[in-house]
Amino acid sequence: MPTNSRQFIPLNIAIMVVSDSRTEENDTSGKTLVDRLIDAGHQCAEKVIVIDDIYQIRAKISAWIADPAINAIITTGGTGVTGRDGTPEAVKPLLDKELTGFGEVFRTLSYDEIGTSTMQSRAIAGVANGHYIFCVPGSSGACRTAWDKLISAQLDYRTRPCNLVEVMPRLLEK
Repeated sequence: MPTNSRQFIPLNIAIMVVSDSRTEENDTSGKTLVDRLIDAGHQCAEKVIVIDDIYQIRAKISAWIADPAINAIITTGGTGVTGRDGTPEAVKPLLDKELTGFGEVFRTLSYDEIGTSTMQSRAIAGVANGHYIFCVPGSSGACRTAWDKLISAQLDYRTRPCNLVEVMPRLLEK
């Protein structure tokens, strides 16, 4: 839980909506994430909508992880089991380390909300070139669960006993 004994450190977070059908006008998931990260005190570095294409997803994320001004990336969509769902396949080859606990805890939390349907989620997270990447399902409910119950606390330097922000300076050490 966040405490007030430390100063908040705002991060630059990029948001990617993976969808063949969403537009800026009808996208609720990306908007949910942007609103929440800004309300928490972070900056939205960029928000894009990318079609369900492994190479387009990977290209944009590769550009973001090469940008030292971006600290974290959150994707929404493309984590299901249909033929077009390829976000994990796009992201996994880019990861230096996978945070397997993220997907496990996300599905545990989701079970309380959507029951056994959570087994269809292939939510993942990890570290790539010193950047955190979180890939969550495309529903706004899943985005709320992921941000409110997992990501927000771990991207808050005030969270104790530990958080992802405090280890950021060591992510690129050899």
